[in-house]
Amino acid sequence: MSEPCPPLTHQVPAETIAALAKGFNLAGWTDDPDMIAKAAKTLRELRKSGMTHIRLPVPAESVMSYYSSTEDRDAQLAALDRALRDLTAMGFFVSVDLHPNDAFNLMHKKAPAIAMGQLQDAWKALAPVIARYPAKAVSAELLNEPDVSADIWQAQAEQLAKFVRELLPDTTIIVGPVNWQRPDSLEGFRALSDPNVVYAIHFYDPMAFTHQGHWDANDPLSDIRGLPYPIAATDKPVVSLDAELSAAHKTAALKLLHEATIHGAGDIVSTNLAPAIRWQQQNHRPIIINEFGVLKAHAPRDSRLRWLRSVVEHAEQQCWGWAHWEMAQGFGLMDDKTGKPDNGVMRALLRRP
Repeated sequence: MSEPCPPLTHQVPAETIAALAKGFNLAGWTDDPDMIAKAAKTLRELRKSGMTHIRLPVPAESVMSYYSSTEDRDAQLAALDRALRDLTAMGFFVSVDLHPNDAFNLMHKKAPAIAMGQLQDAWKALAPVIARYPAKAVSAELLNEPDVSADIWQAQAEQLAKFVRELLPDTTIIVGPVNWQRPDSLEGFRALSDPNVVYAIHFYDPMAFTHQGHWDANDPLSDIRGLPYPIAATDKPVVSLDAELSAAHKTAALKLLHEATIHGAGDIVSTNLAPAIRWQQQNHRPIIINEFGVLKAHAPRDSRLRWLRSVVEHAEQQCWGWAHWEMAQGFGLMDDKTGKPDNGVMRALLRRP
């Protein structure tokens, strides 16, 4: 018998909470207006399997007048409109995620007031597109992984939420804390006065496992490969990897591995999600883990599936929604050989035998 959901105080529609329950990200899909049409059969299959939610990252700079021409901005907004039309027609709930790259993040750090103006500029452009769709079908995520201090983001999030609320009176807003939206960062974030808000965290712990074989050869995580989960210092693959890194004098990677064997032992998912659980108990607001995943090229398959299932189990125990990062790239839920959804990943995410 499952535990009852924690008592919450909010005005997020029940149908929105239900729609956010099971999802995945479509990273980069607004850049090519034909991608959704090309993948329509697969997307419908994922919807039929039980997936209810798509988080749709929109490159922030592409809808900010500081970075984009009017022509390019209009093209991005038109692509977003087509994406929302097609995805909602398939029965998906869609979160429009303002997802910045390094350019905006640098501005945000160096000139937060100017960056705040660009955030408002972006949402002023996005809101009319979102407003074409029912509030029960589309939500607005203020900013992915804000890269400023907690104090600056707290003030800006409160101001930006009010700004977006005036533009979209009934739309559910999604917001998360700083520091890559880690669960322990949520404890320092005050719940907004707006009751129609869902709070988003991201989860990739332990990084030595989820980001092993990192795409950047200069990142020490790229030297870690074949690390199993759970992580135990005495397990043969861990001992072998330790010896291999030591022999190659990969000191930075070795340090990450040692930290993972210390902090990654036991039920690290439960341990590292605990701060978000405490925050919810204190603030009584809904939470979603709208990014989590494992870079699949060099992670042991059974370990990856075990980790994914564990994150989903812990989220659903708290009645949190979740959205896997992502569909068809390095972390993707697709089988690279068949081009179809990976049956093992789908069973892990949907907690099926």
